[in-house]
Amino acid sequence: MEVSLSKKHENRIEFSVKGISHYFANMIRRYSMMRVPVLAIEKVEFYDNTTAFWDEYIAHRLGLMPVITPKKIVNPEITFYLDFEGPGIVYAKDLKSSDKDIVIAKENIPIITLGEKQKLKFEAKTALARGFNHARHQAGLVSYGIKDDTFNFFVESFYNMPPAEVITRGCDEILSEINSLKKELK
Repeated sequence: MEVSLSKKHENRIEFSVKGISHYFANMIRRYSMMRVPVLAIEKVEFYDNTTAFWDEYIAHRLGLMPVITPKKIVNPEITFYLDFEGPGIVYAKDLKSSDKDIVIAKENIPIITLGEKQKLKFEAKTALARGFNHARHQAGLVSYGIKDDTFNFFVESFYNMPPAEVITRGCDEILSEINSLKKELK
């Protein structure tokens, strides 16, 4: 197998691989997108919401924001807190995390605009799950094209982790399942 990195950006990489089969390339793609564990906001408890938006709408927006997901996670239930009074725009950076290393990946994502005397107070908890459970737990998108027996991969991270880690963690998941199978067959 021969691998060469073509392009590298903040949340995208492109690389080429020679010497693998279609089956192997597709396994890497699928595992990287659907089997890599990713943190996402799952539960939101509202204490005060005098905005024009329903709790469910705001909770949905929070659930789709990318949460930094370290490789080793001791406690997957991180709590984010917000207590904000308008007027003003609530951004991801306004959420206070119970773990200083696990935050919303892009701090300038607007959550909601509050008018005069409007309040928003909630507590949001994360969960660690995989992309096949829900799209909010996908680490990114992985695709490939084939030219002259070379697989040209394109990886775009959703900012939960660097794009190269999307692939390496996907490969770790493949190895983990292979080792589990070997153990069961002994």
